[in-house]
Amino acid sequence: MDSRKASTPAEDSPVWTVAGIRALGAVTDVATVGEIFGMSRSTAYELARRDRLPVPVLRVGSRYRVSVAAILAALGVPSDPPASPPPAT
Repeated sequence: MDSRKASTPAEDSPVWTVAGIRALGAVTDVATVGEIFGMSRSTAYELARRDRLPVPVLRVGSRYRVSVAAILAALGVPSDPPASPPPAT
């Protein structure tokens, strides 16, 4: 299993964490977007072809890419991690 994902005891499918999504970098592929939103790879690509994914899709040549910031925004999560608290004095 990928270290960016956690499994729930009740089910075998991975659950993406906010930290795991942020760790993807600036962009990711449509198959990963499908995992994050709980859909199959084929459904994710079909929705991408129809411009129906819940996030904008960038087409780079024959490849589809999705902004990680757009994924976080669709999930209602700020794209920047919260600032660390100042050290105690």
